[in-house]
Amino acid sequence: MGKMEVERKTTGLAARDPSGLLSPYTYTLRETGPEDVHIRIICCGICHTDLHHTKNDLGTSNYPMVPGHEVVGEVVEVGSGVSKFTIGDIVGVGCLVGCCGGCSPCERDLEQYCPKKIWSYNDVYIDGQPTQGGFARATVVHQKFVVKIPEGMAAEQAAPLLCAGVTVYSPLSHFGLKKPALRGGILGLGGVGHMGVKFAKAMGHHVTVISSSNKKREEALQDLGADDYVIGSDQSKMNELADSMDYIIDTVPVHHALEPYLSLLRLDGKLILMGVINNPLQFLSPMVMIGETFIKTN
Repeated sequence: MGKMEVERKTTGLAARDPSGLLSPYTYTLRETGPEDVHIRIICCGICHTDLHHTKNDLGTSNYPMVPGHEVVGEVVEVGSGVSKFTIGDIVGVGCLVGCCGGCSPCERDLEQYCPKKIWSYNDVYIDGQPTQGGFARATVVHQKFVVKIPEGMAAEQAAPLLCAGVTVYSPLSHFGLKKPALRGGILGLGGVGHMGVKFAKAMGHHVTVISSSNKKREEALQDLGADDYVIGSDQSKMNELADSMDYIIDTVPVHHALEPYLSLLRLDGKLILMGVINNPLQFLSPMVMIGETFIKTN
C-alpha cells in the first residue's frame, strides 16, 4: 500500500438542521481499503443541490451532513489494488462514490443509473456509515469514482466540471447533440447554465441564453460567448424565436411553466430538464404532440 502518514480524523463544515447554516464537524474516515484512494481536499465547488440538501428541500436530508460533490484534491494514500493513481496525483470526485457493480447500468459503465448507487454525501456507504462530502479536509473514495485532473488545470477550474460540467455535457452527448451548426437554448444562467453555454459553443452551436432579467446579459454575451440573449417574458422576442431551436437545456431549479419554451423548439426538438425541483412540473400535452418535440431528463 502506498501511503504517507495520514490522519484518520478530519473536519468538515456540516449542516446540522434545515437552517442552512454550516459549522465545523469532526469525524473519522474509514481505513483505506485495497481499492480506495485517500485524498487531501484542495477545494470543492458549490452546487445548488448542496443548498437543497442542507435545507432539506427534498425531504431526504440526514444530519449532520457535510455537503459538496465537486471535489479536487491530492492523493496522499492508495490501497494495494489501486493502479491508476499514485501519491501526489491531483484528482477529482463527483456526485457518486459507490454502486452495486452487477446491474445492467453498472455493466455498461453507467453507474449513475444504478438503482443502488451511493451518493457522495447524505447517503449510507456499504460499511453502514454515512457518506460525507467535499466541504472537508479529506475523504476516502473507491478508485472507480476518482478521476485524474489534467496537468496544468487549476483545481478551482476543474471542480465545477465534476457536477455542473458533467450534468450538461451528458445530455448533449447522450441525445446526439454534439454535431456542429445546431441551434440551442440555455434556460437559466447559473452554474449548469454557464457550463451549457461553454460546451455548446465549443461544439459549434448557435447559443441563445434565456433568462428572467437583463442582469446577466453582458456576462452571457461577452464573457461566455453566447450568440443571443432573451428575457423569457419578452413575448415579442420569444415569438421571433418560435420554431428555431434544436434543443433547450432547462437549468432552472424552481417551479416554472414549460409551454413558453416548448414553442421555441423545431420539429423533433428536445427540452432537457436539468434543474432539481421539489414541486411537480406541468405542461399541456398538445404542445409536445403537435410539434413532435420531446421532454427529457438525463
